[in-house]
Amino acid sequence: MSVYLRRSERKKNNKNRDFRNGSQFEHLQGMDFAECYGDTVGSVAAAARSGCRKRLRELIRSGCSLDCRDNRGWTPLHEAAAAGSAACAQDILCAAGGDSSRCRRAYVNSLTHEGESACYLAAQRGHLPVVRLLLKAHANIDQLTNDLSCPLYAAVDGGHKEVVDLLVRKGAEVDRTHTASCWTCLHQAVFKGHSEIVSTLVKVCNLEALDDHRISPLFVAAQYGRQECLEILINAGANVNMQAADLATPLLISSQEGHRACVDLLLDRGADPNKACSADWPQFPIHAAAEFGHVGVLRRLIAVTDRACDRGDDMVSPLYMAVSGHQGESVELLLGEGYSPDAQDCTHSLSLRSPLSLAFCHTPTKPYSESVRLLVAAGASLAEEDWVRALATDRTELLQLILEHRWIPRPETLTRARSVLRCRGKIVFKPQELRELLCVALDQVHFAACWLPLLFKAGLEPTLLLQPRMLEQADGEVLNHLLEYVNWSTLSAPLKRVLDQRRVEKTWEPCPDFDSIPCLSHICRLQVRAVLGPDLLMRTDVVQRLPVPSLFHDFLQFKDVPEASYSHPQSLPLLNHIHSTHQHRHVL
Repeated sequence: MSVYLRRSERKKNNKNRDFRNGSQFEHLQGMDFAECYGDTVGSVAAAARSGCRKRLRELIRSGCSLDCRDNRGWTPLHEAAAAGSAACAQDILCAAGGDSSRCRRAYVNSLTHEGESACYLAAQRGHLPVVRLLLKAHANIDQLTNDLSCPLYAAVDGGHKEVVDLLVRKGAEVDRTHTASCWTCLHQAVFKGHSEIVSTLVKVCNLEALDDHRISPLFVAAQYGRQECLEILINAGANVNMQAADLATPLLISSQEGHRACVDLLLDRGADPNKACSADWPQFPIHAAAEFGHVGVLRRLIAVTDRACDRGDDMVSPLYMAVSGHQGESVELLLGEGYSPDAQDCTHSLSLRSPLSLAFCHTPTKPYSESVRLLVAAGASLAEEDWVRALATDRTELLQLILEHRWIPRPETLTRARSVLRCRGKIVFKPQELRELLCVALDQVHFAACWLPLLFKAGLEPTLLLQPRMLEQADGEVLNHLLEYVNWSTLSAPLKRVLDQRRVEKTWEPCPDFDSIPCLSHICRLQVRAVLGPDLLMRTDVVQRLPVPSLFHDFLQFKDVPEASYSHPQSLPLLNHIHSTHQHRHVL
């Protein structure tokens, strides 16, 4: 949008200019160098500016020039028009041009250095009597200024309804563009929120006039929340689904800006919430509301938007946009309304695998964002790269967050293909997720002192980690902690050979008990663990209900087993950063 600011008035310098070839007067048409100006304007202009009609008439009778201009190119008529003095303007017009109507017409249409006519200045300031007078004197009603404005556009911009009505009745051109962005008077009236003027203009203007971004006046009303103007335009027949050059609709831009009343009005009057608003991927208004966190608008759009955008091929779930905009409330609302936490794989369209992968990229450091917490709690699938984030570090916040909302199933479920199940209010790990957890854990043995106790307390079956790689690379304390959870006397021959080799190499100092058969108490708690299942034993209060003395409760839950201390600092793996998605925002 063009901004109309008059240049600051400059003091006039009437000294002779000194040229290299000698001192001479510079000839400027209309300047009277017989008079020394005490201010920035001549005496006639000063009288017109002040509205002093008596003084003005005296100066005119004394023969003072009416053609004298100041350093802005203003004549006394410009001053009278800008000041709103119809009487002074009348006297000046009567005196100007003598008996020649052609000269008088030329005078009334004389322009300042900015291309402003007296009619423009009067209209800009809302001086209705002066405008009426100047039009009778044959002022050019459509004269353009240097910056493409005109009397009607200036009156619209200032909200001067009576002047607008007069100019429209007198035949002012209403559909001409008046800014570098090609805005019409109707665009500007809507932008300023002058609803009464809009009511006048919709009767004579082109409702579908487009600027250089193919934005209509109705689009402007939707973008800036001009509800009254929007309703006037709709009632007049403006197209509620007119798309801009980038395919944005009024509903999309109104949703982006959070104008709930305008969104409701557009939807009630036929706006299509499922019209694609981007050439790159099917962007709907719901995506804009989610990205910018306008929860009220988002709730309304959820009810009317086709759910195919949730999981459909070649679609993009609004969850991606909510995560991209760091809008936890939007994420929570969408998940609560049944949108899938996994959405669809958007690798081809947005270079994103899932909303969770985007959430992780937005929060590469701890603590993790609200979006990560919400998605994990809702059961978002965890991929190998997510387990790397959780296990390849000495920080356990992410692993604790995952285990807070996930239930580790018993080993026998690894061979079963199951849909999403819940156990005691938590999402049960899918078999594939648990397999990837174990694979990453065995690759990140150096961090086992950090993650091993947490996994065991969460109910992971220890025998799943009895692999050569674990026994070969684990720190001595970690290895002892692992063996405390199993019957070390029943290890397979290959695993026993690994332990013997480490003992010979003095890279592992076993607990004294490991040289003997496990005591009966240890065998008993292993049996209790096997019968109940490590998940129930470690994560519920079932042990408190067993018919055993309370002193055994901690023992049965392995609370007597000391945890290993971490002593191998490692840096986090370098993860690929994912660029944020394009924000659909218009700059007018």
